[in-house]
Amino acid sequence: MNELDTGVPVRGGRMRIPRSRGAASGFLLILLGGWGALIPFVGPYFDFAYTPDQEWAWTAARGWLEVLPGAATAVGGVLLLTSRNRATAMFGGWLTVLAGAWFVVGRALAGPLGLGDPGAPVAITDTKRVSLELAYFSGLGAAIVFVGALALGRLSVRSLRDIQYAHRPVTATEPAPAAEVVTKTNEAPPKHALSETGVSETDVSETGEPRHRGFGGLFRAHRETTTSAH
Repeated sequence: MNELDTGVPVRGGRMRIPRSRGAASGFLLILLGGWGALIPFVGPYFDFAYTPDQEWAWTAARGWLEVLPGAATAVGGVLLLTSRNRATAMFGGWLTVLAGAWFVVGRALAGPLGLGDPGAPVAITDTKRVSLELAYFSGLGAAIVFVGALALGRLSVRSLRDIQYAHRPVTATEPAPAAEVVTKTNEAPPKHALSETGVSETDVSETGEPRHRGFGGLFRAHRETTTSAH
């Protein structure tokens, strides 16, 4: 329905959502996607990397398993953050869910698909090895899937706020009518000018009706009429 019962045109319909609906999830997904795409290149600066542990070293495996899903997550987050259309925002949410799942299972499929060697964690202790695993792949992917699924759940429900946003009235800006130019003469009419009906303007009330007066007033009006006739 595009109009309310009052006949006032409204904006959009079921696909219209406020931009703030997926803003928090979208912003968080942009951060997670940026982390996933950049950490393999900047991690070696902090001795927190997979082999090859060199700054800004490009490999096919890094491109397929880290840069690609990280960029997809960031794009999905931007769609969630900026879109006012439910279908577009849900597409961004599904894109982030798929990218997060790829972070989790990508290394297991790298060999069969010929995507290259994902490398090994540069760590001596088990604690650091687990930290690298969580920060680079499985933990990061699980976090992205969780936030993306949360955003999809919010978008799949049409809340009262969505209905109020879709049915907000359109405020049409109409040009103001041109001001009427009123010309006034400099000469004021006679104080006791008579109208066509023989009634003086001073004898007319504010409502346009002639004032009621006594016999003295009638004789005075008759005298003024006779004088004007001569």
